[in-house]
Amino acid sequence: MGANSTRLTPRQKMINLMYIVLTAMLALNVSSDVLDGFTQVHEGLNRSNVNIGQRNAVIYGELQAAAEQNPDKAAVWFDRATEVRNRTRQLSAYVDTLKLAIVRKADGADGNPANILNRDDLEAAAVVMLAPGNSKGADLRNRIDNYTEFVNTLISDSLKRVSISEALSTAPVTRTGTLTPQSWEEAKFDQQPVVAAITILAKLQSDILYAEGEALAALLSQVDAGDVRVNELNAYVMPQSRLVMRGAKYSANILLAAVDTTQRPAVYIDGKRLASDKGLYEVNAASTGNFSYNGWLEVPAPDGSTRRLDFSSSYTVIEPMATVSATLMNVLYAGIDNPMDISVPGVPMGDISATMTNGTLTRSGDHWVARPSQVGSDAVVTVTATMDGRSVTMAATTFRVRKLPDPSPFIAFKDAQGNTEHYKGGKPFPKASLMASDGLQAAIDDGLLNTPFSVESFETIFFDGSGNAMPEVSNGAAFSPRQKQQFQRMTRGKRFFISRIRAKGPDGITRDLSPMEVIVN
Repeated sequence: MGANSTRLTPRQKMINLMYIVLTAMLALNVSSDVLDGFTQVHEGLNRSNVNIGQRNAVIYGELQAAAEQNPDKAAVWFDRATEVRNRTRQLSAYVDTLKLAIVRKADGADGNPANILNRDDLEAAAVVMLAPGNSKGADLRNRIDNYTEFVNTLISDSLKRVSISEALSTAPVTRTGTLTPQSWEEAKFDQQPVVAAITILAKLQSDILYAEGEALAALLSQVDAGDVRVNELNAYVMPQSRLVMRGAKYSANILLAAVDTTQRPAVYIDGKRLASDKGLYEVNAASTGNFSYNGWLEVPAPDGSTRRLDFSSSYTVIEPMATVSATLMNVLYAGIDNPMDISVPGVPMGDISATMTNGTLTRSGDHWVARPSQVGSDAVVTVTATMDGRSVTMAATTFRVRKLPDPSPFIAFKDAQGNTEHYKGGKPFPKASLMASDGLQAAIDDGLLNTPFSVESFETIFFDGSGNAMPEVSNGAAFSPRQKQQFQRMTRGKRFFISRIRAKGPDGITRDLSPMEVIVN
């Protein structure tokens, strides 16, 4: 009767982990896939909250039955449980009003948290939760703090009190790379899409129900405090999560139900005894994949003999992100190699395959290279993974295919430190640097593509003392001898033009580039 039935299941812990991962991904451009992920997590949290609420109701019903059967023993604990129940409902109902206010701010008076239309609205949550003079976020923070303080007064277990305080913590948040901490409400709701804010509030309701369950279980245990009724021993493996990011640590508690704290069982993993007397098992997750382990507990019996209880468990190490994305941009460029990253949560790279329409997609180690063929037609990347012996389609992502943009012509030269610089015209250019240059070059050097082009021809136009134009043609990228002679004759402040520049890119397309003005310094 005093057993704690509110312990989070592995599925619920997985939902919590998904929530954390999706929140971190907001640092990236919010795509429809991410918004869909938040929607799925929100729906999962709602289902989980219903289940937790039902379990809490069962514990409350047991307290009520105990109070009816033995009022002298259980009535005082039932009265406190009723107060916990009422406060929980009030706080959860207040969170529901905030959900509705945020959705209606984004979708209008008919907004429905169960069917959010403007999921990517970045202002609604901040307007509702952070409005100056009427901050619902600050009000919510105060209510949470009061509720946490009240619940912890009912729980004698210090570890559970710490767990509840951490789950419902509203402490200021100092982000990486900043010195000034943000308030809890700013960190949670500033610049958050509506669907993310609603998911955060659903997660908060889950934590509130978890705290309620711990408080009710603690009150129920007080009814039978001093009673010992143990009739079964079982070994349990309780990991913090079965999904682990690469580089993180897998942690699990190997424990025995109804453990006598004066005689803790010895825990063995793969034949070796754990150093932790509390059964904490930790492994550094250095690579991705599925891993399993086996062990046993040795429990001393009253007659001096030892009882052995076997157990086994497994965990999965995944990459820190789960996405299909173009490394360069949200488009692919025809005629060149476009690097891509493709991964699937919990699936080793060797079990992942991918195909692409309108071009080719090849694997290069753990990375992929896409090479579209036709400009103007979309390229669809389809990802499949081998799971449980069968091939499963995981995602189909559409990319637009564009032609490479035109490059910029320039004259390469060395600066005083010997570094290569690009002169693109329009400002004074040292005559010595001009004379030392071999010719004209062209490239897309925007820091993203960095794609060189081949200059096929160009023309220089000089002007004599009477203002007459004197064109000189170069059939290649190099300056011709006559052009070099013209450079030599130029004095400071004179200028000439380079025009009719033709350059071919790696996609095989020849382009006419804009002219450039050279001012001799």
